[in-house]
Amino acid sequence: MKSIADILCLISDKLDGILRVTAGFFVCVMVGAICLQVAARYGFASPPAWTEEVARYAMVWVGLLGASVAFKAKFDPALFHIPDRAGRGVRLVAGTVRAASVLIFLAPVLWYCFYGPGMNTARSFLARSLVTKAETFDMPTIFVAVTVPIFICAIFIHGLAQISAFLTHKNTSSDKD
Repeated sequence: MKSIADILCLISDKLDGILRVTAGFFVCVMVGAICLQVAARYGFASPPAWTEEVARYAMVWVGLLGASVAFKAKFDPALFHIPDRAGRGVRLVAGTVRAASVLIFLAPVLWYCFYGPGMNTARSFLARSLVTKAETFDMPTIFVAVTVPIFICAIFIHGLAQISAFLTHKNTSSDKD
């Protein structure tokens, strides 16, 4: 039977693969929309209005999903780098500070995705996005806004996998690179 650390690392690896493919898809969408915008503007002097908005929304998906991929690969910005040769205690303290920082910053954002002021779900970020439409085409902005809780949950899962791997002396796939 697999340990909890193995299961968390497996979930983290599979989720990372899915998010990488999804981010890659949205990079293609973004580049395609920008190319169409440029070709229509300079080739036909008549760019469609929706291409700029599609490119912007795709950029949001790429940016947030890319942030979770960077976190998994430990390529996210850091104030200082703790070398692998540092003692286990130093790495444990550094990892604890990193985990606490991520939790302190992202937990409230995740909370307000689902709850607004006064614990009112109707005033949450996602609920408001459900009734807001895109400017140039009939699409609720929830399809863009849902990226926020997806990327936060992914980072939390990656963080749990990294913590459990460290505590059980296992290497995650990003540590082997």
